[in-house]
Amino acid sequence: MRDYEIVYIFDSALDRSVIDEKLERFNQLIAGDGKGEIVALEHWGKRQLAYPIHKHENGYYVVVQLRTDPENLPEFERAIKLDEAVLRYLVVLSEGELPTPQSAVDTRPKFRSRDDDEDELDENGED
Repeated sequence: MRDYEIVYIFDSALDRSVIDEKLERFNQLIAGDGKGEIVALEHWGKRQLAYPIHKHENGYYVVVQLRTDPENLPEFERAIKLDEAVLRYLVVLSEGELPTPQSAVDTRPKFRSRDDDEDELDENGED
């Protein structure tokens, strides 16, 4: 069994109940013979697309994290490609926790102020 993350972009004109029905059908394909499991499911909601897809300006985003056997993916992807309500999808293999990036504040070089330079001169006995 492997961990995967799937991002769906559905047609934004669909009701949430229709999207949930489609997700349930896709999740059953992924689960296979009870060997797979859905770890997390997040509805990101309607968002504007970066570029039009099939003349759609907006899409409804859903992210699913799951654990399944790789043998279940071909039938799952075939079903998604046949569904016209799915504008785009992406299946990514998760290989552990993502590293947390350092904040921009922590990576900035530290500059000394002019007052710090004057203090050093006084400590060294120089003016």
